[in-house]
Amino acid sequence: MPSKRNKKAFLDFFELKSSLVFLIFLIVTFFIRFPFFFRDYIDRDESTFILLGQSWADGFLPYTQLWDLKPPLTFAFFAAIISVFGKSFIAIRLAGVFLVVITAYYTYKIALLVLSKKASIIVGLLCIFLLSLFGSLQGVMSEHICIAFFIPALYFLQSKKTLGFTFLAGLLMGATVMVKLNMAFPIFFIGLYLIYEALSSKKHINLLHVILFGVGVLAVIFATILPYYLSNQAIIWWESVVLAPLEYTEARRYSIFKLAPIFVITGLFLFYAYKSSSLNFRNRTIQILLVAIAGVLVSFVKGGRINGHYLIQLHPMLLILVAIVIQKLTTDYKAKVPKYALLLVLLIPAESYLEYANIIKNKYERNTFFNGEGFSVPAYIKNNNLETKNILFFEYHIGYWNLDTLPPTIASTHPSNICRDELFTFFDNPRKNSMEELKFIMEELQPKTIVIRKGRRILDKKEIEENKYIDAYLAKHYRKFATVENAEILQRLE
Repeated sequence: MPSKRNKKAFLDFFELKSSLVFLIFLIVTFFIRFPFFFRDYIDRDESTFILLGQSWADGFLPYTQLWDLKPPLTFAFFAAIISVFGKSFIAIRLAGVFLVVITAYYTYKIALLVLSKKASIIVGLLCIFLLSLFGSLQGVMSEHICIAFFIPALYFLQSKKTLGFTFLAGLLMGATVMVKLNMAFPIFFIGLYLIYEALSSKKHINLLHVILFGVGVLAVIFATILPYYLSNQAIIWWESVVLAPLEYTEARRYSIFKLAPIFVITGLFLFYAYKSSSLNFRNRTIQILLVAIAGVLVSFVKGGRINGHYLIQLHPMLLILVAIVIQKLTTDYKAKVPKYALLLVLLIPAESYLEYANIIKNKYERNTFFNGEGFSVPAYIKNNNLETKNILFFEYHIGYWNLDTLPPTIASTHPSNICRDELFTFFDNPRKNSMEELKFIMEELQPKTIVIRKGRRILDKKEIEENKYIDAYLAKHYRKFATVENAEILQRLE
């Protein structure tokens, strides 16, 4: 910290109050994410969460009317928004803004424990970028929800040593794991770390803290079981929340080569930090961050998959450690930030600029900011009085929500679940495999209307038999009724 501050500076980071930092984060996040408020869907998972949230808001517990492979608090988040604001994409996406802001703000608060205020603010801003840009992160993913619980919990564990805050951290950790089950690994690792601390000679906490932390975690987990227990459906919770994810991770795993990059990059970074003494591995904040990172990485190994949005669970902790190393390098080598760096920062949210242009164009051409086939296809179906009983969306399945209807079967809640026959047993599907499920939908339910994506394979390329069947069946029994943007609406011939 400089001994003499520049009073003529446009922005003195050292004078910024926490409330103002929060406001800056809110403005930046809102600006970046706002144009995506009007997109029909950004990721298929978000659409599925909305459907299950609506089902819960209608009085059906998750996994009873519709089904997906996530713990119940993911759907509770969407159910709460829908219950208060109704069917509002804007409300859901605005809630996403606050999730990102909370994560960025508490990332900043943790960074403050080991970095200068200026560097900590930059870390918070970078956190916003990494949680809002690049890929499908402009929507509201389960990772956004869980990390908004997890990062504040880490902060409370590190900076607040009272029993009350330790219990609160436990509650937040319990909420985390009931949003993303894989987060059980970092939470378990943190619990082991706390036990080690309590038993070691250098006590930051005692065993009562550890017990309260554990009670907090378990309290939330048991709270999610309670509605099922009271309605004699506890087995549904057990099968859907615990057994089904375990089966899924064993059945669908990436090769080691797909998993390797993030481990290699993280490992090389930590090796450099250790060899260069850039990180103080005796510092409690750094230790907690490392334990959390290790837990997340182990969860990736056990899960056998790493999609881009999974890295949301890693970014905040890793950003802080990277910032520490960079700050040390700039101090040692007296490096200065080039003047054009600000221009480069302004170019980062290029996706947002393009989306602003898209919604303005859509408003001019169609007189609405809302855009995408998830809006235009249901509107076309309504305007042309097409049959919606047992309607099947192989793509754009947020259309069910906009048509006030349901998927034809519980397995088709998420289109890809139709071919995840290893999960069928966990929601008592009478069909035993994906071919039986497809034949039941197409030959027995016989949906009059089907929506597919123009020019694209209907099912995953790995589902060879299923694709062959559905292509042949559609060619024989359906005709293309209309093309709406990139969607094709098919009508049954007989």
